[in-house]
Parts: sequence; C-alpha cells; structure tokens
Amino acid sequence: MTQENRAHLMAEINFLQQQLAELPQSAKLTRMSTAARLKEVETQLAQLPLESAEPARVRLTFNGRPVIGTYGIFADFGMKAVNSFSDAVITLAASLLTPLAATGRIPNREDYQLLITNTALGSFGFELEEYHNNFSLLEEPNLVGFALEQTQMILHATLSGSDEELADSASEIDPRALDKIRSFLQIVADNEAVCAMQYKNQSVKFSDVGQIKRCLERLSQDNLQETEESLSGEFQGVLPKSRTFEFKLKGQDDEIIKGKIGKTFQDAASLNLHLNEETQIKVMKTRVGKGKPRYVLLEYLGKSLI
Repeated sequence: MTQENRAHLMAEINFLQQQLAELPQSAKLTRMSTAARLKEVETQLAQLPLESAEPARVRLTFNGRPVIGTYGIFADFGMKAVNSFSDAVITLAASLLTPLAATGRIPNREDYQLLITNTALGSFGFELEEYHNNFSLLEEPNLVGFALEQTQMILHATLSGSDEELADSASEIDPRALDKIRSFLQIVADNEAVCAMQYKNQSVKFSDVGQIKRCLERLSQDNLQETEESLSGEFQGVLPKSRTFEFKLKGQDDEIIKGKIGKTFQDAASLNLHLNEETQIKVMKTRVGKGKPRYVLLEYLGKSLI
C-alpha cells in the first residue's frame, strides 16, 4: 500500500510541476495555490517510510508451433514476442506517472527496462527482471512491478473474468498500453503459440490458440469501448485515500454512478468541497460488450452553467 501511495503522490507531483511550468507569471494566485499544493504533496511523499525492495521478476513461457519441447524456441518468434511483452510493460509503467500521447516517444523509457536473466522451462521461455542500479532502498515506486501486476490482471480478466471484471481491469490501464497488450497477444496468436505469465505467486496460462483468439476478440476496440464523456450532476461522496467517488447524474432518474479518480488528478480531497452542488465532470467510460460501464474521473469542469 505504501508503494501505491508513493506512486499516486509522485504522479500528482509530476502533474503539478508541469502545470506550474505552463502557468504565466501573471496568474499569481493560481501559481501560489499550485505551488502550495506541490509543497504539501512533496511533504507527504517525504513522510512515507522507505521500504526494502528487490527488482520485479517475471517468468514468460511459450508453447505451440514455434516451441521445440523444452529444448528451444524459434529465435524470430521468441525475440519478437519478448520485445512486444517488454514494450507493453514499459508503456504501462510510464503511463503510471503521466498520461501518454497516442503516438510518439514514451517518456523516460530507459527507466523501465527488463533484463533477460535466464531461460525458463515448463515448455520454453525466459526469466525477465527489472533493471535498476540500486534496490537497497525504495526511493521511487516500483512502477515496473505495478505494470507487471496490471498486465497479469488484464490477461486474467480477459481469459476468465466477466465483462464487468474486464472493464474494471481495462479502466485502470492507459489506452496506449492496452493496445500494446493486444499487440503481444496478436503476435502469439499469429504464430500459433500459447503463453503463460508467472509473477510473484500467481500465474495466467493460455491452454490453446483458440483461447488467445477469443481473448483478442474480447479486447478488440469493437467489444471494449473507451470514450471520454462530460457529465452533469452532483458529487455524493469522495474518498481521497481509496480515490473513489459517487456522482448523481442530472436528468437520469437520479442515477448514481461510482468510479475511480484518475491517478494524475490534482488534489482528490478538494472534490469534497463541491458535494451536492450542480457541477460538470469529464470521465473515461469503459464498457465491455453489454456489461455495466466503469468510470474514471479525468477532470473537474466546475459548476454547471446549464
């Protein structure tokens, strides 16, 4: 939980620093408010205890047409698949600190690299390890570890979860990172292979190519739809530590939706100052198939003018 708190605080610091750099010198009050919030968050981060840490490690194994028992794997497939998996983890890790543009360079990509440290048997594959210069003290959140957890989570939800469970998992993941996970599974399916991922004490294993293809269908943009929407209504409650909210929609028979607060949202606690007042918000709405949608709060737009 400390690492998760650390990641949230660092994401907010990154957001506030960017906002401060973009504000004109003439916006004195806004700059003072932003600078005060930045100092407050930096103090909260400094007060979190340091934790012992080791590099995140994952086993990625394959079976099927490109795999020759436990003896070897076709090099062109093995390198392509591992590179695609690594690309997904790097993209996801980077997105934990800042929202990613749809295209272009991944910021600080070199900070989230994985090392191939050994081969892994049980079919054939690789042991991968997070690269870092020093793991004696955790001075930064283990973003690669978080990224591996979320990759495992989305693969598990895609394989055996309900539409609602998959929507929950997908709503936590940056769209660009989600597309990288699709690309990894597509490479595996195109080569008539299957894969298994083991991280910590949990594993996700695909038993046949048909499962991979069905998972790709569930992850397709036709089935898994993500849209940004502006909503009018009233906040009913906000829990800053768990970063969740309830919002009563205007003109929808007083329907109340529940959602999560985006990781880079500035000062989640301040939303409690706007309870029960008519307001507008921007959310990311994630729906899988005909399942119930999930919401992530992206932006507070202010008091409704309607």
